[in-house]
Amino acid sequence: MAAAQDNAPIEYEEIEPKSHLNGASQPNGRATLPDSPSEPEPQTPQPEHNQNFRSDGRFRRILYFFARVILHLIIWDIVGGRVPLLKMAVRQSRPRRFRRWSHRFRELALNMGGVMIKLGQFLSARVDVLPPEITEELLGLQDEVTPEETWRIMSVIQAELGDTHLRFADIEAQPLAAASLGQTHRAWLLPENGEGERGTAPSTSATQSRRSGQAVVIKVQRPNIATIVETDLAALRIVARWTMRYRPIARRADVPALMEEFAKTLWEELDYRAEVENAERFAEMYANDQRVYIPAIYRQHCAERVIVMENVEAPKITDIAAMEAKGIDPGEVAEALLDVYFDQVFREGFFHADPHPGNLFVRPRPDIPWPPEDAPMPFTGRPFWIIFVDFGMVGRVPTLMGDNLRQLLISVTQRDGRKLTEAYQNLGFFLPGADLVRIAEAQDAVLDRIWGRNLLDLASPDPAEIEELGQEFRDLLFDFPFQIPQDFIYLGRALGIVSGLVSQLDEQINPWYFIEKYGESLISSREGQRLGLETAWQLIRPYLSTPAQVQRLLTLAENGRLRVQTDRDTLRQYERIEKKIGQLGWSILGAAGMLSGTLLYLNRKGTEKGERDK
Repeated sequence: MAAAQDNAPIEYEEIEPKSHLNGASQPNGRATLPDSPSEPEPQTPQPEHNQNFRSDGRFRRILYFFARVILHLIIWDIVGGRVPLLKMAVRQSRPRRFRRWSHRFRELALNMGGVMIKLGQFLSARVDVLPPEITEELLGLQDEVTPEETWRIMSVIQAELGDTHLRFADIEAQPLAAASLGQTHRAWLLPENGEGERGTAPSTSATQSRRSGQAVVIKVQRPNIATIVETDLAALRIVARWTMRYRPIARRADVPALMEEFAKTLWEELDYRAEVENAERFAEMYANDQRVYIPAIYRQHCAERVIVMENVEAPKITDIAAMEAKGIDPGEVAEALLDVYFDQVFREGFFHADPHPGNLFVRPRPDIPWPPEDAPMPFTGRPFWIIFVDFGMVGRVPTLMGDNLRQLLISVTQRDGRKLTEAYQNLGFFLPGADLVRIAEAQDAVLDRIWGRNLLDLASPDPAEIEELGQEFRDLLFDFPFQIPQDFIYLGRALGIVSGLVSQLDEQINPWYFIEKYGESLISSREGQRLGLETAWQLIRPYLSTPAQVQRLLTLAENGRLRVQTDRDTLRQYERIEKKIGQLGWSILGAAGMLSGTLLYLNRKGTEKGERDK
C-alpha cells in the first residue's frame, strides 16, 4: 500500500497489548481469530459499471507506448550505436532520453492506474539493475497514486459487507493512502456493548463518540480492478514477446516467464483472503518478537475485496527526524531491519516482498518505560517496533532454492569464490557453457576488495578499482554469461529495497557483520556442517591424494605421455602465439606457392622462346 498522505503531521495513539473484538489478547497485541469470516448481511450491491477496457482504447494505448519505446531504442541505441560517427552522441544523450521516456511512462501510469502503476513501482525499486535516470523519475509513483472517488469505494464496501452502519461507527471519506490496486480508509468499529452492537443501527451519540470504538483501517479494492489487471497483463504479454526478438535479451532472460511471475503475484495481491492468511502467518512468526509488530486482522469484517485491520499509523521507516525526536536510533532500526529480513529469507523461507516505506513504520514501544531513570541527556536508544502492513505481496523460498541460498551465504562468509560460483550456478544465474573457473576467479577478486566495507563505500566504489577489475576480467564482461532466474524477480526486488532503506537509515552500517552472523549460525547447524564439511573436503582432498598423483606423474613420464598444464594467462599467450605461428605458416606456404608458380611460368616462357628460336 502506498505511503500515507503527508499533508499533516502524524499523530497516533500508543499501541497497547489489548483484547480484540474477536478473540483473547496475545503477546505483542495480537488476537486469536476465528477460522472463517462471518457471512455478510443480505445486500443489494450498487453496480460498478463494468467496462470493456479493450474497446475503450486502454489495450491499444499500452501497446502503442511500448512500441514507440522499442522503436526508439532500435533506431538510437542499436542501429545508431553501431555507426562510428554517432556512437558518442548516442552515449551522451542516453541519460536525457531515458529520463524523458521514464517521465512519459510515469504520466501514462498516473493517468491509467492499475498494472501500469504497479509496473512503475516495481521498476523504480530496481536500483541494482536500472540507471538512476529511470528509477528516480519513477520513484514518485510510490506516493502519487490518484485515489478513487469515495462513492465508488463505498459501493465496494457495501457490496462486500452489507450495511456499513451495522459494523462501523464511522468511516472517513478521505483516504488514508492510495495504491495501484486499492486504497485504505480510517474507520472505527461499533463498541462491543451498549449502542452499536452487531445488528443494531447506531444512534447519533454513538456516531459522535466514534473514537470510543476500536480504531481500524479498511483496505478496499478499486472497482473493476480485476478487469483492468486482465487487460493490462494481456497487453504486457505481447510486449514481453516483442522483447524476445532481440537476441541479447532473449539469451539472458525469459521475459515472458518473468511476465508470468509478475502476473501471478499481481493476482495473489488481489486475493484478499490469501492476504489475511499471510498476515496471520507473519503474526505467528513474530508473536514473541521484541522488534516486530503485526497489526491484528478482524476476520469477521473481512471479505473477498475488503480487509479490516488494526490501525497502526506511525512515522514511515524513512522519517529519521520523527524517530530521533522520539529517542529512537535510526542505526538500530537499520540493524533490526537487516536482521529481520535475513531471518525471513534464510530461516523462514517466507518474506514480505513489498517493503517500500509506505508499508513499514517505526513506533516507540509503550510497554517499556522511557526515558530510563538517571539516564544522561539526550535520551537515545529507545526500544521500538518495526510495523509491517500490506501482506498481499509475499515471497516463498522453495527448499532447493533455500539450500542454495544458504550455501551462498556460507560461501560468502568463508570467502570461497568456487563454492559461491557453484551456488549461483545451481540457482540458475549463468548461461550454459559459462566459464565457471573464470567466474570463480572474479568472485574471489571482488570478495577480497569489498569485504568489510560499509554500505556508503559499497554504494560509491572507487572508479580506479572498477576500471582495474574491468581490465582484469574484461573477457567476462565481453561474454557476459549471466541470466536472470525467474524465481528471483521478487526476492531480488525486496532485498534491493531493503538495502536502499538501510543505507538511508545508516550509511556507515557494516552488512558483513550480518552476513558473518548468519553464515556462522548456518555453519554451526547440521545443514551448515554438511556444507562446511563438503568445502573442507574439497580443500583437503588434493593433499590426501598427492602421493598417488606423484606416482601417476612418474608413470606418465616413463611412458612419454606426460603433458604439462600451465596457468590460464600463459595458456592464452600460447594460444595467441600458436595462432600467429599458424598465420605465419600459411603465409609462408602461400608465398612458396606464389614463388613456385612464378618460376614455373618463367620456365615455360623460356622453353617456348627457345623452341621459336630453333
